[in-house]
Amino acid sequence: QVQLVESGGGLVQAGGSLRLSCVASISIFSINRMGWYRQAPGKQRELVATLTISRSTNYADSVKGRFTISNDSAKNTVYLQMNSLKPEDTAVYYCYADYIRRDYWGQGTQVTVSS
Repeated sequence: QVQLVESGGGLVQAGGSLRLSCVASISIFSINRMGWYRQAPGKQRELVATLTISRSTNYADSVKGRFTISNDSAKNTVYLQMNSLKPEDTAVYYCYADYIRRDYWGQGTQVTVSS
């Protein structure tokens, strides 16, 4: 079992920045892949960014060059630094972990970008 707790969401103006944090209940060294997904109202959940145990990253085209995923193993935490935010980035952001071939999700944190 893995518990994931997100924080850092909020309301920001277009062009602003936010940093999301996700704390895992186990060592992230043992998690195959972690990342962030988001779901806007009326839309399907979509991948934002992922980071594998080998430190390989993957980003959605819509966030490349603006968002950066990173981790701090000492804190069992994964971050999503979001810069140059746009109104279309508004969504609930979910932390994700792939651990022993099972998917785990956090409770989500709301990000709202005003124009």
